[in-house]
Amino acid sequence: MAAANKNSPKKHTDNENESSLRGTIVSVGFVGAVIVIMWAAIFGLYMSRI
Repeated sequence: MAAANKNSPKKHTDNENESSLRGTIVSVGFVGAVIVIMWAAIFGLYMSRI
């Protein structure tokens, strides 16, 4: 039984890899945008109080 499982490796298609990378890039971009927006908002608040 173990030998039968060893001969059938998991198949990953190129489409799955591209989809995974696209999701990663979107997630990182979203987090980066949130950080930049928060930084700009805090900086604006700081500058308005000087």
